[in-house]
Order: sequence, then structure tokens, then C-alpha cells
Amino acid sequence: MAQQGKRVLLLSASAGAGHVRAAEALMKDFQQHSAVQAPGGEVQHWDILKYTSAVFRTIYSKVYLDLINRAPWLLGVVYKRTDKPWKEGITQAFEKFNAYSFIKAFREFQPDLVVCTHFTPPNIISWLNTHKKKALGGGVQIDPAIVVTDLDLHAMWLTRSYSRYFVAMEETRVYLERMGIDPDRITVSGIPVDPVFRVRKDRYETRKALGLEAERFTILISAGGFGVGPVEILLTELLSMREPAQVVAIAGKSEELKGKLEKLAKKASATHPHVKIHPIGFTRQMDDYMAAADLLISKPGGMTTSEAMARGLPMCVVNPIPGQEERNSDHLLEAGVAIKCNNPPTLGWKIENLIRDPSALLRLRENARSFGKPFAGQTIVRSLLG
Repeated sequence: MAQQGKRVLLLSASAGAGHVRAAEALMKDFQQHSAVQAPGGEVQHWDILKYTSAVFRTIYSKVYLDLINRAPWLLGVVYKRTDKPWKEGITQAFEKFNAYSFIKAFREFQPDLVVCTHFTPPNIISWLNTHKKKALGGGVQIDPAIVVTDLDLHAMWLTRSYSRYFVAMEETRVYLERMGIDPDRITVSGIPVDPVFRVRKDRYETRKALGLEAERFTILISAGGFGVGPVEILLTELLSMREPAQVVAIAGKSEELKGKLEKLAKKASATHPHVKIHPIGFTRQMDDYMAAADLLISKPGGMTTSEAMARGLPMCVVNPIPGQEERNSDHLLEAGVAIKCNNPPTLGWKIENLIRDPSALLRLRENARSFGKPFAGQTIVRSLLG
């Protein structure tokens, strides 16, 4: 008899872009596995927020982005106060009242395997397993695999219902063990990135293909998928450099920001010829831009960091969100894959020092290449499907 294919359900949440990108990357690796390609096999990716109320979606996504822009300090306060292992908080309370449309869709799909790239879905499933014995599988407990999408681990990722944990770092594995998680169910896989990040690309040829100057030092500034961050301020400070450079500024989905960057680039071309600015809107070519760059200036989100490390691209960390991004920043600096700029007026000076010291930049690049795990997705899929 032919092997029966596996039905795989990937669950993320669109509060920020990283959790969704991690699930999309994993989906591509699952689709290549024979257990999914066999008859009856299928892999689906759901945004868990689409199965919740409008109020809940607003709290999780819009309010989150508003806080990043207007009161990031408040996110830091919430992060610290909720980082208490095995304490049920307001998040779980909301989840209990938003699960019913999800239950219906889940039972219709009947997955053999559930993989979560955000902490909300496993907490929902854990609560359902505890309080609603027949909610998901008709009496059969469903324990999801959990892929942690930051370098560090917040207490909200902890759950009683799990089959496996996949984490980015050895230190995170040790933390989970201390929290009572079965060591045999923890794998240091890295954070999954799109398979395109595994393909070797020549830096200079990639620059030419993107319309950039092949020989000019190339800086990539990313504002994230939603276009948040002090990109205009950073660009203005980079214009003070005297070393020749070109800056690719990614505005994300913000058309307003892209327009501002275009005006700045036009003005700078006449007054600051040493530094050329290339404004880019939302793009699906981040892999190419990272392959072309010498340095990434960015907030240290888990997904952006993992993509850069997969490309061996060192970072200059700016403006980390208090909480998880500050912790990510600490790990990057400790690993010697990044520098950090706390004061924007010193940014140009810091970058010029790197340009003038090729050996220091090479050490950062080599450390980044060692730190990166471009095959994290394959590791996760093989661990779960054999």
C-alpha cells in the first residue's frame, strides 16, 4: 500500500511580520518532504488572528505597531512584567474567549502535525487540551511543535502541551531545561528562513543585477515589513560620511516613508556626492539586497537577524524594541556579529571606522557566517517527519 501523506498545519500570528515569515519559510521546506508529497498529504499555514474577534485582532496587531512607533518603553514594561514562567496572564484570558471558530476549522482540516511560530497558538491549544478534552481531536490530545522566533525566550512561549521545542541558541535550550522542559524534546535548530538564503550569490554580481555600483561599500537599512523605525534620521547621519558608500533604504509597506526617502535621496545627490541613497519600497528581494550588502543597519528582530546571519551579513544594531529585541541585541554583540549605535549622531563615524578597518569588518562577517543557520527549516522538518 502507498504511504499515506501527512497533513501539516503551520500556525503563526500577524503581530509583526517575523512570525509569519518564519511559517512561510517552513511551509516551503515541508512541501519538499516526501511525507507531505505522498497521497493525502498537505501543508497549510494559518494566521491565528483571522480566527479571533476584531477587537482581539486590533489589540494584537494594530496596537502593537502603534506602541512600537509611539511608546516602545511601554512594550518593555509589559515584556518584563509578563516574563514570569508558568504564570497565566491576560493574554491567556483573551485566548480562551476567541478559540471557537479556530476549533471548527481545525477539526475540518484534521492535521497530523501542528507547528507554531508564535506563542499564542500553543497557549490556545494547551488550554483546549486541559479544559475542552474533545475540542480539537475528538478526545485525542494534540501537542504542537513550537518554533521560537527570537534568540531569547519569553515566558509566554512556555506551555504544558508541546511535542518539540526548536530554538535558536544553546543558551535558550539550557533555559528551557531549567524550566522543566524535557531535554530530549529540545532542538537547537536556528530560526527558519526562506530557502533562497541558502543559495550562494556573488556580492558584486548581485549589486550589478540590482542596479547598484559593484565596487562601492554597500549599506542596507531595513525598517521592517511595516515600515517602522527612524530611517530618515539614520540616513541623514550617514550623509556626514566622507568614505564613498551607497545606502539601500527599505521603506517596507509605508508609502509615506518611501516618499520621504525619495525626496531625501534627490536632495542628497547634489549636496553629499560621497553617499548615494537608493530608496526601495516593499520588496520580496531582501535576500538579494542582503547578499549585495557589506553591512545591515536594522532593529534586531529575530527573523531579520536570522536572515542576515544566514547570508553572513554583519549588523549595526539601532533602536531595539525594549524587551525581546534588546535581548537579541545582547546575544548578537556577545557573539561578535554586530556593533551597536546608541546615539544616531555617531552612526556615520562608526560605519567609517569599519570601512577603514577591513580586518574588523571581515571578523564580523566570519562570525556572522558561523552564527547563521540557513538550514534551520530543513532541520525542523526532518526532526518532525524523519
